Amino acid sequence: MDPITFSIIRHRLFRIVDEAVITLKHVSGSAITNEGHDLMVSLYRADGSLLMGGVGFLHHLTSAAEACKSIIWRFEGDINEGDVFLLNCPYTAALHTSDIYLIAPIHYEGTLVAWSACFVHVYDIGAMNPGGFSPDSVDIYTEGFSSPGLKLVDRGEIRRDIMDTLLNMVRSPEMVALDMSSMIACNNVARDRMQTLMAKYGSETVDTACASLIDQSETLLRERLRELPNGRWQSRQYFDVKGETYRVLLTMTKKDDQLTFDFSGSSEQSPYGINCSKWASWGGLFAPLFPLLCYDITWNEGVIRPIEMIAPEGSVVNATRPAPVSIATVGAIQAVNNAACTCISKMLSASEKYASEATAVWHGSHFAIFMFGRNQRGTDSIGILTETFGGAAGARAIGDGVDVGGEVPNPISRMANVETMEWTFPIRYLFRRRQQDSGGPGKHRGGTGAEFAIVPHDAPDGGIHYVISGKGTDYPMSEGLGGGYPGANSNYRWVHNTDAANDGANLQPFAQALNDMPGEKENIAWGVYPLMDDDALYVRWNGGGGYGDPLERDPAAVAIDVRGGLVSGGTAKDVYGVVLDAGEVNDQGTVKWRQTLRAERRIGEAAE
Repeated sequence: MDPITFSIIRHRLFRIVDEAVITLKHVSGSAITNEGHDLMVSLYRADGSLLMGGVGFLHHLTSAAEACKSIIWRFEGDINEGDVFLLNCPYTAALHTSDIYLIAPIHYEGTLVAWSACFVHVYDIGAMNPGGFSPDSVDIYTEGFSSPGLKLVDRGEIRRDIMDTLLNMVRSPEMVALDMSSMIACNNVARDRMQTLMAKYGSETVDTACASLIDQSETLLRERLRELPNGRWQSRQYFDVKGETYRVLLTMTKKDDQLTFDFSGSSEQSPYGINCSKWASWGGLFAPLFPLLCYDITWNEGVIRPIEMIAPEGSVVNATRPAPVSIATVGAIQAVNNAACTCISKMLSASEKYASEATAVWHGSHFAIFMFGRNQRGTDSIGILTETFGGAAGARAIGDGVDVGGEVPNPISRMANVETMEWTFPIRYLFRRRQQDSGGPGKHRGGTGAEFAIVPHDAPDGGIHYVISGKGTDYPMSEGLGGGYPGANSNYRWVHNTDAANDGANLQPFAQALNDMPGEKENIAWGVYPLMDDDALYVRWNGGGGYGDPLERDPAAVAIDVRGGLVSGGTAKDVYGVVLDAGEVNDQGTVKWRQTLRAERRIGEAAE
């Protein structure tokens, strides 16, 4: 078709998605949505295939396509203009029950021409724990309301029986209703703008442009794959839950213009909610693939066609119903993200043309802490501490990772201001800052993670409770690349500020570091805990992986990191091999010390 018309329609599709995202954020009242950007909006063709992937958590682009296809099959003959469908069953398409998809058909002159779909992590889903993350769930039946598909809006009118039933099963129904309203408004905007586009150019012209756009994406990705070397690359991710270790093993094979992701050898499904379903793993591997291989290609069905996945049924990456999956998004899915990121980057590193696009793992553990209880205004409050969306960028072949630099699977993730969290919950931050020595060492350093500590403040019930589902405490999950080291492990401490520990004086508000905090410090990582009275919660999240040998890092860059507090003097000497005198590089001493460290490496390798 006419290339100018094609280009105009392509850009209009981008703008439709952007405008729908803005609508979703502005209507939502949840910090996890409008601050953390835990959301997704995309457009789909009439058959449910992905047309235009939007921003937000990229795992959902392909999962929502499966949701569209499921709705088409389930409601065949009963899909009308103005309808909106709801789906949140993880064994049908969703990632976990808290991620509700609202899917809306788009009609033009009486004909179904497209779909829009969006999701948010709803305020509550009626699971055994507020917020939806349920570490103690043993099956999906305790993880909240779950539907493989129902009609929420019928020909433009909300079905009160369905909405009232849903709101009757959740905590804070007014906030869940606002989440639902934000997604309905989002889909309405997408529908209106698509109809306007078709009114201007004609439905046949727009449909031709959409088909051409998908073919273009497939052609461009296949061309890129043919430029990359054939081969097999592996990555392993380990994560610990209540003393048990789980493994996600990925073997990625590239042959000509095809990529196969094989998760054979991964652990059997877990009794804990870190499992994920098949479609969640499918979305999880695309989350890094879209930005790493298709940064200049439209994310649509054309990108999906050259990809194959093998995920053994009954494994942690393809659990069978009714295995619990409420923590999948920060559990097995995150491990799939990390492993795919590593394998793709290893392949890119093997190409002279594309080596600069390779990256070590970003924010490997992706912790989640949900808080619930009465706030300082005496009303119920449920929500996530959004620090996890701050992330930590992995180092790249061409430079350091960005400190607290987000994450690959969500290009627009961010954490809320301290003031937002202190307004939402009855807490006060003692500190929140970049964490020293958290970025993976390498020729290029991984971006740092961060640390923070909170205490109860002005809480009518003496404090608040929280749900913690952390990983990466025993095993680092932010893999390095090309000889780079992983980012530091995460850590969670419950600081018991007992009278015996501090003679009755509450010294927590004055603490500016973990070591300054009075009381017994207990390592925690999984379960539901109180934050009451004079106790504190300390959290440290991982940094990004490093890239290249740390002994090849520019000594001047190490000195800058030390002066900035990002790297300790001990790490500078023992890991980077840099000798500093009063903060300045001792060039001669550094050369000799690095020679010594390399010699020790050779001795160690010979002993093995």
